[in-house]
Amino acid sequence: MAASGISVSYSELEQHSNQGAHLFRQLGLKPSDGIAILLPNHVEYLKITWAAQRSGLYYTPISTLFLRDEIHYILENSDVKILVTQSNLLSKLDTDKLIHLKVFLVDDEGPLNDPDSWQQQRANFPTTPIDDESEGAEMIYSSGTTGQPKGVRFSLTQAPLGTVSSLFTTRVALHNMTAGCRYLSTAPLYHSAPLRYNMMVTRLGGTSTIMEKFDPEQAMRLIEANRITHSQWVPTMFVRLLKLPSDIRQQYDLSSLTHLIHAAAPCPVDIKQAMIDWLGPVLYEYYSGTEANGSTAITSLQWLSHKGSVGRAIHGELHILDENGTELAIGETGQVFFANGSDFSYYKDPAKTAEAKNTLGWSTLGDIGYLDEQGYLYLKDRKSFMIISGGVNIYPQEVENILILHEAVADVAVFGVPNSEFGEEVKAVVELTRPEEASNDLSVSLIEWCRTQLSHVKCPRSLDFTTRLPRHPTGKLYKKKLRDSYWPADSPAR
Repeated sequence: MAASGISVSYSELEQHSNQGAHLFRQLGLKPSDGIAILLPNHVEYLKITWAAQRSGLYYTPISTLFLRDEIHYILENSDVKILVTQSNLLSKLDTDKLIHLKVFLVDDEGPLNDPDSWQQQRANFPTTPIDDESEGAEMIYSSGTTGQPKGVRFSLTQAPLGTVSSLFTTRVALHNMTAGCRYLSTAPLYHSAPLRYNMMVTRLGGTSTIMEKFDPEQAMRLIEANRITHSQWVPTMFVRLLKLPSDIRQQYDLSSLTHLIHAAAPCPVDIKQAMIDWLGPVLYEYYSGTEANGSTAITSLQWLSHKGSVGRAIHGELHILDENGTELAIGETGQVFFANGSDFSYYKDPAKTAEAKNTLGWSTLGDIGYLDEQGYLYLKDRKSFMIISGGVNIYPQEVENILILHEAVADVAVFGVPNSEFGEEVKAVVELTRPEEASNDLSVSLIEWCRTQLSHVKCPRSLDFTTRLPRHPTGKLYKKKLRDSYWPADSPAR
């Protein structure tokens, strides 16, 4: 653990996860049952997930940023039987509604013989494997950026421990991950990519350094101190790195890095170019989702010849379809579908599962993009965020990629707001590097600056300032919540 310095050996992980598996069985959990984890990045986190993984269970991580109703929705929808959390998070729960759950606490201090202590109760069991080990799986809820979170569920077949998917094998080869991998985990473990990559590193016998909370300078310090070879980031982290003074960035030795992996959101071209200029061709981007229905990947060298692309398909086959489900020609923009990737369902929601698939069984995450002649995918934005103003389609991501480059801008969100004449108009909400500089003059200046680089119809008609955008630590923006605040409650656009 980056801040506390606490380390866990493979011997300890083996013993503690075996004990956790025995505890699950003693409590009556059988393969395909579920547990939930409501924790920040904690030294016990991977011990718990591995206990569930080797017990054939589903384990559902829950964001500590979620509010009470969001947490209870997941606990009720997922049908979990155990919740592992901390005392300081109990205020987020209505304990009267949790009588059907056994709640364990991973508090670092507590009374002896505490029946609610995860560590104390786990310690009562053998450190040897349970008799009926089988592979479990994460059941992660989408972050709810476009609606109610959806539980992404994969089938469990009680496969022997050690059975991995073809996508696992592909990713290991793609990023040249081995037992010698030294991985820096920069984001919360309750998100799909950090959790999956740390589990992958553990399977390979590598070393994970897990940050309790992201800080750009601390990340560089950890890379130097631990000779990190692999790490995973999101574009907002790149922005924070690049906006540090150059003398701070240059004082750390980052030469051990061979794979700086990024995903979660499209990276502005100028930001990625600046990262490659600084660190060399060590950036590896992929596009996928919690659903793992398909995936693309691109190296730095490939990207330099296909700037703005998120790569070619490495899992599943890419198709771009129009509103009627007709396949579009190369270069034409439409909805991105994958064929022959991994199958999934949204737990207890066949309607949403069906919405994500077409009659051929191809599935989509709702993103809009196009392919070039070599099969490289370029994303425009989420279909649900596309602005239609006077019949013109406007993709907010394009506008955000321009505004984020301005020295005054720390973060930005662009979306459509009501316009009586055109239906929608473009609105920008900006988080400033120096909040005290917010003014009407700066708002006008930022809009004018955008107009020097994009068609006026794409640029904001108005711009507001905020002290903090509602962004998940993984980089995802809760844009729907932000956008909804500008629309009438009864508007169909909501």
